[in-house]
Amino acid sequence: MKVTVKMPRAADTVDEVVVMEWVVEEGADVAEGDPILRVETDKALVEVPAPISGKVSAHLVAVDDEITTGTPIAVIDTP
Repeated sequence: MKVTVKMPRAADTVDEVVVMEWVVEEGADVAEGDPILRVETDKALVEVPAPISGKVSAHLVAVDDEITTGTPIAVIDTP
């Protein structure tokens, strides 16, 4: 099953972030809770955890993209 991962709220008052780094490359396995992406708010660098375990089949955003809460960021394939 393919699951589209959406950008969670990075902080209570933050809706917009900048993608800084993919921690997990496309095709790599990831465990639930492991960081998959790092984003920057106006005050901090935040790691976005995988909501489920599986294989990251696609990145839907690129480094330096400005994205908002709810933006689809990746696809994870689960068994």
